[in-house]
Amino acid sequence: MPEINVLPKEVYQLIAAGEVVERPSSVVKEMIENSIDAGAKSIIVEIKNGGTTYLRITDDGCGIAKSEVRKVFVPHATSKIKYSEDLDKIATLGFRGEAMASIAAVARVQLLTRTPDEDVGTRYEIAGSQEIEFCEAGCPIGTTICVADIFFNTPARMKFLKKDVTEANAVASVVEKIAVSHPEISFRFIRDGKQTLITSGNGELKDAIYSVFGREFAQSLIPVDYTNNNMRVSGFVTKPSMARKSRGMQFFFINSRLVKTQTAMAALEQAYRNSIMVGKFPGCVLNIECDSSFVDVNVHPAKIEVRFANEKPVFDLVYYAVKSAIEVGDTPVEMHFNKNIQKPAQDFWAKPEPPVQTTFVQTKKEDFDDVWSVSASVVNNDYFSKKENQIVNEPPTQKFSFNISEITKVENDEPNTQKAEIIEPTEQVNDDASKQSIPDFKLIGEAFKTYIIIEMEGSLYIIDKHAAHERMNFEKLKSSLDINSQVLLSPVTVRLSTDEYNTVLQNIDLYTKCGFFIEDFGNSTVIVRECPSILDGEDVAGLIEETAEKLLDGKTDITPDKLDWILHSASCRAAVKGGDYTSRYEMEIFVKKLLSNPDIRYCPHGRPVMIKLSKYDIEKQFGRVQ
Repeated sequence: MPEINVLPKEVYQLIAAGEVVERPSSVVKEMIENSIDAGAKSIIVEIKNGGTTYLRITDDGCGIAKSEVRKVFVPHATSKIKYSEDLDKIATLGFRGEAMASIAAVARVQLLTRTPDEDVGTRYEIAGSQEIEFCEAGCPIGTTICVADIFFNTPARMKFLKKDVTEANAVASVVEKIAVSHPEISFRFIRDGKQTLITSGNGELKDAIYSVFGREFAQSLIPVDYTNNNMRVSGFVTKPSMARKSRGMQFFFINSRLVKTQTAMAALEQAYRNSIMVGKFPGCVLNIECDSSFVDVNVHPAKIEVRFANEKPVFDLVYYAVKSAIEVGDTPVEMHFNKNIQKPAQDFWAKPEPPVQTTFVQTKKEDFDDVWSVSASVVNNDYFSKKENQIVNEPPTQKFSFNISEITKVENDEPNTQKAEIIEPTEQVNDDASKQSIPDFKLIGEAFKTYIIIEMEGSLYIIDKHAAHERMNFEKLKSSLDINSQVLLSPVTVRLSTDEYNTVLQNIDLYTKCGFFIEDFGNSTVIVRECPSILDGEDVAGLIEETAEKLLDGKTDITPDKLDWILHSASCRAAVKGGDYTSRYEMEIFVKKLLSNPDIRYCPHGRPVMIKLSKYDIEKQFGRVQ
């Protein structure tokens, strides 16, 4: 039998440090959290060489009394908790008492600190868990910690560090996320002598987001503030039209603690369903406030994973908060010109002398399709079109003239053979309720037999009639859908995981409402005898697995994605097509229907149904305003 060894202190401290100190960014995270718990209003983070050789955190918090300094680096010594019951209601970011001891075990650490009650500060130096110096020193109120030569005594760990730029980016990411989670604290980040981030600390989340993530992201946001079941979620989400290709801009916080939560992420994306392009994801900065006893943060040494006492209230909170925010705060997509048109110094109609250029704006069908504007120039009576910085010989097909009413060519063509009715003759939109909810508008006409153009509230609106009609059809189908069941000729048995199995059995009534008839077959297996008839019995096992996964994620809408796909397809096929003739009467009624339902902003595939072009943007092009 092998001998059982009691590991010496210097060995088990190195092992414990490996759970907390993975790289410089984890050191920065732990120390910033200590500064926040100390009540700091200003935190400065400085690194060199990605933080591997040097990093420093300076705060103006409460400081550490001289008699307490040595305890900072003792394993499991903390001021955050005292009794076992305290673990059930953790309200601070730190609580384990492992971070500073772990950092000191693998790096050289120097600490300067002073409390408001002390006339002189304390300087303490430790390396590899061995005390080097302890003395008085002059310093301001607060704490400054310098960490140098991470993993100097564990070269095997050092070789796993990435390049300096990679490690520095990881540190920057930590600082940015914490800065957003605490807008009431001013953060400064200095990287190799250059300041790359500063936040005001004025308490305004929007300002912190602007400082950290930039103007474009900040301007794409919709405010969120919702309370339910003694919980509150606040922050911002992106407009559906500003969706991204990844989840990289989704940030969730629980009581201002950065966390990873599949429940909140699933609720967020479910709220955007049918309002966002397939393959794209919303961004968010959301903080969930709840009783500390409702969430367990003592799950992982990094404290980024949490466990809720009940996932469903969290899902419902985020889902309804985001859904309400989108309905209230989203606005039509706005189209802007790329650059100003310079007013010519000479008569517009006079032939310009080289190299003077007279510039006007041109638009084509594909430009509306891609929501961009195209510039064209006339030089010596030669036409050039500029698109994606490529200049080709191509005469402009249509111009924005000085008369705004001529911006679009109004279609007066005779009906073609591909006529599609948008509005049934018997359908009316003349009831009082509808009249009160429809803003005044002026129908200008139709461009390319695809885009209806109206003037409303001082702006032009370009409506994609196919996308708008498709969404109208989709909502009508879904609201009136009566899910009928069909009996399967051969009942299908579905083997599930234990969690999925229990979840399905707990929601038998919900499955029945969705057209399934399911029975318990035992041994983590259910038997399906009926399914929604519209699905024609295809892949029943896959449907049960799909819906069980949704239930596990906390979702209450378990309608199979395939059913939504069928409704999408039916809506698309029934909608009027681009290029189909539409009479002026039909356009008028169609616009009234669209405006009477302001919730219709996107087609089922996530494309906008309407684009706004402000009067200011148009007048700017003609030099009427600067």
